[in-house]
Amino acid sequence: MPLFNVRVYGLLIDQYQRLLVTDEFIKGAYITKLPGGGLEFGEGTRDCLQREFREETGLEVSIGEHFYTTDFFQISAFNHKDQIISIYYRVHSANTAQLPTSDIPFSFQPEQIKDPNGEAEVFRWIPLESLSENDMTLPIDKVVVNLLKENT
Repeated sequence: MPLFNVRVYGLLIDQYQRLLVTDEFIKGAYITKLPGGGLEFGEGTRDCLQREFREETGLEVSIGEHFYTTDFFQISAFNHKDQIISIYYRVHSANTAQLPTSDIPFSFQPEQIKDPNGEAEVFRWIPLESLSENDMTLPIDKVVVNLLKENT
């Protein structure tokens, strides 16, 4: 039976006008996406996003304004039975300097990706001036990047 999969993502822009993205290795695929993840039962969307940022980046974030919610049908890239609903918020953090990042896409260590069924994650900043939908892998993130560029 098809299910809804609710995802919550954050748009973290630093003082240098760069957007934080995550490069991930998931089930043998290389994906660039926005930080965030799945809503758990009993959790609000803002609580989910704070938890996801804490788990993935170690950053404490404050959740700002709602930015976008998926308004078109999107099937999951990983489970072709689920419909994805993604909710995006602007987020803020005073501690972005403590987050290890790279300027090189997919800068994984060899041991991070030797298991094709494993998962790995690295973060990088993309300047808003050069940001493009082509920087993102997932269709909803592409829409969000275009909206962000229009509203920046």
